[in-house]
Amino acid sequence: MTVRGNILVADDDAAIRTVLNQALSRFGHEVRVTSNAATLWRWVAAGEGDLVITDVVMPDENAFDMLPRIKKARPELPVIVMSAQNTFMTAIRASETGAYEYLPKPFDLTELLNIVNRALSEPKRPKIEPRHEDQPETMPLVGRSAAMQDIYRMLARMMQTDLTVMISGESGTGKELVARALHEYGRRRNGPFVAINMAAIPRDLIESELFGHEKGAFTGAQNRSTGRFEQAEGGTLFLDEIGDMPMEAQTRLLRVLQQGEYTTVGGRTPIKTDVRIVAATNKDLRTLINQGLFREDLFYRLNVVPLRLPALRERSEDIPDLVRHFFKQGESEGLQVKRISSGGLELMKRYPWPGNVRELENLVRRLAALYAQDEISPEIIETELKSGDQQTMSGGTLVPDDLSIGQAVEHFLQRYFASFGGELPPPGLYQRILAEVEFPLVLASMTATRGNQIKAAELLGLNRNTLRKKIRELGVNVYRASKQG
Repeated sequence: MTVRGNILVADDDAAIRTVLNQALSRFGHEVRVTSNAATLWRWVAAGEGDLVITDVVMPDENAFDMLPRIKKARPELPVIVMSAQNTFMTAIRASETGAYEYLPKPFDLTELLNIVNRALSEPKRPKIEPRHEDQPETMPLVGRSAAMQDIYRMLARMMQTDLTVMISGESGTGKELVARALHEYGRRRNGPFVAINMAAIPRDLIESELFGHEKGAFTGAQNRSTGRFEQAEGGTLFLDEIGDMPMEAQTRLLRVLQQGEYTTVGGRTPIKTDVRIVAATNKDLRTLINQGLFREDLFYRLNVVPLRLPALRERSEDIPDLVRHFFKQGESEGLQVKRISSGGLELMKRYPWPGNVRELENLVRRLAALYAQDEISPEIIETELKSGDQQTMSGGTLVPDDLSIGQAVEHFLQRYFASFGGELPPPGLYQRILAEVEFPLVLASMTATRGNQIKAAELLGLNRNTLRKKIRELGVNVYRASKQG
């Protein structure tokens, strides 16, 4: 049933004003339109309108600057904001400033009419917590595609809740980035963000890693150790690759989610916990349930808010934005910002990207490091993408599966110097070689120790946490390494 109301529309685009006026009037609404924020504010202050639809960027004022005044003067008045600046931060600002809904331009008219009807039926909205001044301003997620807009809007709704979120998607789609965004822009932003990758930890140590252990709880437990739940107290615990969690640990996790408390390994006293759980997987958990490898009751506890991240091939229109973003990021590492020709971008849009956004980032970093020209030609892109089809992709490297560490250095130097046509390359060779050999070095160490991160860290002379970070950043397949060892 359509609920009719008095709707105020503000947009400096005459065509959009006309379309909205006609569409809303056709459904029986009374409509007033304006091209500026001053007139809109005068109407609102006078008590007019049951609903506001406004563009973000107006000639005289940004709607996000005006929204707090509207919410203070008329807290029950729903405001729908539209924007052509379709970024993650736009969705977040819309949520934080009290907008009822955010719609990216160009919008679907049927969707807008449904939102209008819902807003008029249920105008009351929860109070929005103000942004903290120390909250990060960086852009954690990039893309303007329809698929990413759906993600942004879903995230904006989840920021001010403690609901458990299950993020699914292929490897390299940015699941941890989304988890961090939920934390850093949410109500628990002042608490810790703690991540644990189930696939990167020996199965017999997962319970200790999660819940901690008491002194003497098992062989080698010489001191009491805190677990990730205790470390994440008051914040967010990110359970990555949850599908790799062994059954016995699943049972203990389910008990924590049901009762809000846990015991350490070897401990007897229950410990209350207050953390938000965000889980992620690149596996089909329903298939694992059917195979008896994942608890169905745990799945439903974790899958309160399901969020699927699209593969890069499903949002290829985002590639130009992502390329610019990664080139800009490389500046902090001394890499040169490049341009990719339109032909090169078209080739990249047609490429299937099996490694998703992580693979694209690796390519952009490599282009910035290895090629002197300011504009990257289609020929270079074609060569690199063909090379990627034949080689193993990792965090900052492209090396054949059977390449030794010494061969990796030689392989890299041949390609590196050849790319400059006999001219002396720019400085920074050491860092470039390090990036090229780091993956085979970590992989070789993990293979030699059959996936034992403690022994691999000792072998490399690294802190265990540093090794974990390297494994995550480089995309080392720990399971594969443990089977090869």
